[in-house]
Amino acid sequence: MAIVRRLTSALFAFAAAITCAVAAPTYSAPGSGAPVYYTAQRTGKLGILDPKSGKYEEIALGARSAPHGVIVGPDGAAWITDGGQNAIVRVDPKTREVKVWALPADTGYANLNTLTFDKKGRVWFTGQGGYYGRLDPATSDMKVWNAPRGSGPYGIATTPSGEVYYASLAGNHIAHIDVETGVATVIEPPTKAQGARRVWSDSRGRIWVSYWNTGQVGMYEPASKSWREWKLPGNAHAYSVWVDDQDKVWLTDWSINAIVKFDPVTEKFESFPSDRRSADVRQMLGRAGEAWGAESGNDRLVMVPAR
Repeated sequence: MAIVRRLTSALFAFAAAITCAVAAPTYSAPGSGAPVYYTAQRTGKLGILDPKSGKYEEIALGARSAPHGVIVGPDGAAWITDGGQNAIVRVDPKTREVKVWALPADTGYANLNTLTFDKKGRVWFTGQGGYYGRLDPATSDMKVWNAPRGSGPYGIATTPSGEVYYASLAGNHIAHIDVETGVATVIEPPTKAQGARRVWSDSRGRIWVSYWNTGQVGMYEPASKSWREWKLPGNAHAYSVWVDDQDKVWLTDWSINAIVKFDPVTEKFESFPSDRRSADVRQMLGRAGEAWGAESGNDRLVMVPAR
């Protein structure tokens, strides 16, 4: 394996604290003027950035709000896991209307983390407190299940064919969810105690997993039920993972304070270190030609050209 180091391109800086995910509109068809969303966890707001002009606005999400993950839904809206409200939140892209779906009262505090959509337009989400759930926005029907091994559900993603997988950080596994029954089946990576943190699918439906504890990236092939694993250079801690439209794998390594790109064909790593200390990028997302991250330690968004 080889690693090449380059400087991350900083696009814009914010005054508000950005403590979690940034989402470029990957579930809609982003044009040149499409926005980039981010969550400001400490202030309970959703940020909306126009990358072309550099202008942004922030939308208050409600009392006690502490938004965590954010993605763009098939409707073009921002969809958010809000740990403070223990709820799923939607912000309309045109009217800026905020709609809140609270988790069932008997669920308790879920420590909501990340969310994804299935092929039927339903929202699936994880709660690090030991939960995963499903919301049907059309009917407001919400179901929450106890995770098979308790606390840990973290990243979650959908394959091109509509299969849903999540990673369990504390549970050291990934799980496949039957989107109709809600049953989660545990899948064990070869490396024990690896700290599977986030997951993402490539165009072939292979599941890529970031290992926080062991500094690896794993790839699970559902068709053959087989695994491959690669060690990031150095004493790595791989936090997030995202796969672009060219099937290049993007990770964040907190040990070297960098965004890292992995080419599965050449098995080479390319590093884009931040120019500031403690960038702490917790999630990567993007769109054609662009890889986006939120430097939660520096209150700014960054974009790396993905070509």
